[in-house]
Amino acid sequence: MTLSTPRRTKIIATLGPATDKPGMLEKILAAGVDLVRLNFSHGAAADHQRRVHAVRDIANTLGREIGVIADLQGPKIRIAKFAAQKITLTTGAPFTLDSAYSKTEGTETIVGIDYTDLPRDVRSDDILLLDDGRLSLKVTDVKGTQIHTEVIVGGELSNNKGINRQGGGLSAAALTDKDKADLITAVELGADYIAISFVRSADDMHLARELIQAAGGKASVIAKMERTEAIADMDSIITASDAVMVARGDLGVEIGDAELPSVQKAMIQKCRALDKAVITATQMMETMITNAIPTRAEVFDVANAVLDGTDAVMLSAETASGNHPDKVVMAMANICLGAEKNRDTQVSKHRVECTFKQVDEAIAMATMYLANHFAIKAIIALTESGLTPLLMSRIRSGIPIYAISRHVSTCRKMSLYRGVYPIHFDILQVVSAEDIPQTAAHILKEKNFVAKDDHVILTRGELLGVRGTTDSMRIIKVDGDHPSAY
Repeated sequence: MTLSTPRRTKIIATLGPATDKPGMLEKILAAGVDLVRLNFSHGAAADHQRRVHAVRDIANTLGREIGVIADLQGPKIRIAKFAAQKITLTTGAPFTLDSAYSKTEGTETIVGIDYTDLPRDVRSDDILLLDDGRLSLKVTDVKGTQIHTEVIVGGELSNNKGINRQGGGLSAAALTDKDKADLITAVELGADYIAISFVRSADDMHLARELIQAAGGKASVIAKMERTEAIADMDSIITASDAVMVARGDLGVEIGDAELPSVQKAMIQKCRALDKAVITATQMMETMITNAIPTRAEVFDVANAVLDGTDAVMLSAETASGNHPDKVVMAMANICLGAEKNRDTQVSKHRVECTFKQVDEAIAMATMYLANHFAIKAIIALTESGLTPLLMSRIRSGIPIYAISRHVSTCRKMSLYRGVYPIHFDILQVVSAEDIPQTAAHILKEKNFVAKDDHVILTRGELLGVRGTTDSMRIIKVDGDHPSAY
């Protein structure tokens, strides 16, 4: 008896104090977490190191490969601190932001800011948004280090809250000195992905790659789309990245929440068209930070991201500091499975009218077409780099793609791809090339993914162990004596 089709949409969980509780990390990984996120906005290097080691140990016990994402803080532009820790801004009252003011003595009329270039980036009539857009200020004048404003929407304001300019346009570089130091730490930790915050252009991603290589790393890069100007340069940023995160928090503040749904859909569609992985993030299950069940609005939010074609959905504070990390993972997994029953998630017109330029791309597309139109139980992709499974995963399908690689790093990167299930196995250990097809099929059979007489598709390169050489596809009957070649 074979297992049911596994969940195709991947789940990313942010680690933090809540997952540090005894037994909780084991629970969320067993509940279905595919990748973990280390938030470098919080915690010390030692904290991240301890968590990565724990994840690797538990993953080994579970017999799974769990990807690790190191998420750099970026130029989060914040106010400084108040003498009373928090104050109340009154609508219509004047309020001053001053880059030269004390970093600890803010009052109800003035507070320091940690980004010294902010006075040069704003003009009269600009709208500044504080605390994820909950409060807003209208700039009335800029003099030297001071930005004079009028409170448009008031409320309680506490220490170190973020500042955004409505419409974007702040000049802060994506990679700060802190980020560059954290990037080296991430490489030393063996992170599989490094996420770059507040990306402005493709140049930011090129720089990140250069820094990773200089540090001796091979991590893939994720562009976090959270600036207005990044949307205008979407194609080049996506092309320069390995994956993209639709970071809806700061992005929503800058472009307005009403614009987010259409931008999210466009970004997911564009990533799939350009053969890149895509993550949907921010407040997906926000109420489960305290509640034991999600709201129906959250259910719809996660489901819609799945229907749009996202590779992964991400949990932030829900798992890092929430009351029910394991319950929120289980709830999200169930929502994904429910959405994946919709036939739209299994039907694709991706590149139907295209001419392919690479052999491995043509094999990937042909494999998925055949799988969707024949009684195929599973796809087996023998892979060095993970590229062929990635290309396959761009096609909507209900057929699982089992990607077998001898490289642990490749397996961990593939843990992000929708519908791809990495298996670490060195196929070069097989003595005879003739034995490879049934050996690969038996790996799945032993894991109870397929059964005798099931048909599976195998893709591989004639030159085993060489990257970028996938050039053949064949249909195999599990335990059959004569695999059919195509």
